[in-house]
Amino acid sequence: MGFRDRRGLIVREAELNPSASPLAAFGVQLRRSRKAIGLNQIQLGQRTGLSDSQISNLERGTRNPTLDWVQSADKVLMTGGTLELMYWSLNGSSLLEGFPEYAAYEAKAVELRQFELGVIPGLFQTKAYAETLAGADLRRGVITDEEAEGRVSYLLSRQQRFGTRDSPLVHAVLDESCLRRLVGGTRIMREQLEHLAELADQPRTIIQVAPFSMGERRTLALPLVLLTMADRSMLGYTESQERGFLTRESTTVTMWARDYDRLQVGASSDVASLEAIRAARKDLRP
Repeated sequence: MGFRDRRGLIVREAELNPSASPLAAFGVQLRRSRKAIGLNQIQLGQRTGLSDSQISNLERGTRNPTLDWVQSADKVLMTGGTLELMYWSLNGSSLLEGFPEYAAYEAKAVELRQFELGVIPGLFQTKAYAETLAGADLRRGVITDEEAEGRVSYLLSRQQRFGTRDSPLVHAVLDESCLRRLVGGTRIMREQLEHLAELADQPRTIIQVAPFSMGERRTLALPLVLLTMADRSMLGYTESQERGFLTRESTTVTMWARDYDRLQVGASSDVASLEAIRAARKDLRP
């Protein structure tokens, strides 16, 4: 397949391999998004201030995009911010392997069901809480200053889609450890729990707490996200210490959904969970 350039000659588009590098994956997503609304490289370049050859280089993964251009392309291509999400992953080591692919689907999901333990989920984190977690990895030498800043910026970009009238439904079950693990000191944790309580009151956000008293009846041992897409298909995502894992395999996703449903039924109600969040905040003396 191809298109006609300014001279009327047919330009063939090179085959792309999204697994070659994060930049190649960005290029593949850019091309898919461009074709989804029927633009060729010349037309996209005209609308975003680049030449068609520069667009071609971006799609082939031989040119690094700028943040300003990525934000402009997201608006033109109506991606919901997908390209900017991928932009923040281009430096690679600041994000868990496999997570950028998940985030691209998250940006298009119509429903998100999540289980988390130990820390507040990223979509619910305050900036100070997120900076504290990134700072801890920075002190351990796991990431650089630039990567720490990029990680937080990436998270805040993801959050922009949520909490609006058109945001997807988010149903989160948090292990009680998320509320009780002190991150960043008393002030930051109090602010985080207050923010969590505010989110729990929003119409498209449901938050439940899985109390310690559930014991062995807690059906999940690792973080899990179930994404429902516009066509009602479902994807599952989980993480190990080394990488993230996204799957569409129906048997696995069905099993995970069943375990999530059992967890949700056994967790505290949304009303009782809100009381638990407020109680945890009250226990942290100013």
